[in-house]
Amino acid sequence: MIQPIQIRNVEIGSGVPKVIVPIVGKTEEAILAKAGEIASMPIHTVEWRVDFYDDVFDTEKTLATLKKLRCALGTLPLLFTFRTKKEGGEKEITMEQYTALNLAVAASGDADLIDVEIFSGDGVVKANIDGIHKAGALVVGSNHDFFATPEKDAIVSRLRKMQEMGADIPKIAVMPKSTADVLTLLAATAEMHETYADRPIITMSMSAKGVISRLSCEAFGSAMTFGAVGQVSAPGQIPVEQLRQVLDILHGAL
Repeated sequence: MIQPIQIRNVEIGSGVPKVIVPIVGKTEEAILAKAGEIASMPIHTVEWRVDFYDDVFDTEKTLATLKKLRCALGTLPLLFTFRTKKEGGEKEITMEQYTALNLAVAASGDADLIDVEIFSGDGVVKANIDGIHKAGALVVGSNHDFFATPEKDAIVSRLRKMQEMGADIPKIAVMPKSTADVLTLLAATAEMHETYADRPIITMSMSAKGVISRLSCEAFGSAMTFGAVGQVSAPGQIPVEQLRQVLDILHGAL
């Protein structure tokens, strides 16, 4: 039985899948401009992809920008994500820097959710998850494969590991090389949702080939999906207005 998660005014894990929009600006000015553009749009959560930010390794500047972003977004939940280079991000980072950054952000109280890459080493992951939870924020446990789609059992196993390690929302994104790969991701999502998950999960098949996974997510058990307002943070994201229209149509049919 899935237990929905309430974050501010958004309940994740029930109803229409919730739409996340990434902010990928390189400067504080660009980040806040994008926040102003999307704050009134029909979305549910904003992700700050901080690995795009030029000053990310200056923690004081990062926290100052985060605070301004938090204010600009009003009541919208905010997900803070440093996507590492090995999982498709923009910058290299040591695990010591990664942990220190995530814990500093959690302590600030300005991020509702913080992304933790679940295959960063169990010790690193535990330190991140425990510290983030202690500070009162929630964790999106994540894994990204930009080169292939693992077998169904492997996808389910990864999602179960995230859940077992204490991630509040397990998330996996994979790259399809064929239509069969997309079906593999969807089958794994359904199995996880129906058999093992006790919390919301997020899954997606990337690129144009996998767009159907972003649209049909509710039918298979994925609770959130990423949409775009301008620049995308991953291949296959589609404009928010089109995404919401399809999600609402499918929700009504289901």
